[in-house]
Amino acid sequence: MVLADGKGLPLGVSLHSASPGEISLAPETLASVRVGRKGPGRPRQYPDRIIADRGYDSYRFRRWLAQRGIELIAPHLSTRRRKHQDGRPLRRYKRRWKIERTLAWILSNRRLVVRWDRDITVYRGFLHIACLLIALRSL
Repeated sequence: MVLADGKGLPLGVSLHSASPGEISLAPETLASVRVGRKGPGRPRQYPDRIIADRGYDSYRFRRWLAQRGIELIAPHLSTRRRKHQDGRPLRRYKRRWKIERTLAWILSNRRLVVRWDRDITVYRGFLHIACLLIALRSL
């Protein structure tokens, strides 16, 4: 899982096997984010809003984010009882292509497309190198 900013720069990365659901990995990915402040103080961990796909829409996850002051912008699941959703925040959902672009940038590294390494620490190291290269390209 990758958490990126509005320009597509990776801020937080979490690496797991393919079996757990993404929504269960979201808190760990958010915990890996550290964005420095302009002035003194500890780095900021929680963003103001998260733009996610439909799979992140659940009452429990929305409540968890609301306790931390994070707004979730995601379309409602088709199984929701209340189908109506305000369209104003969903206009920001159009910007979700930036995270897809970030994933494409990461997977442009051939070593990361298929996990050949048996040790996850080696694969995690190459993933961090790919994120570093993306950040350096943006300078």
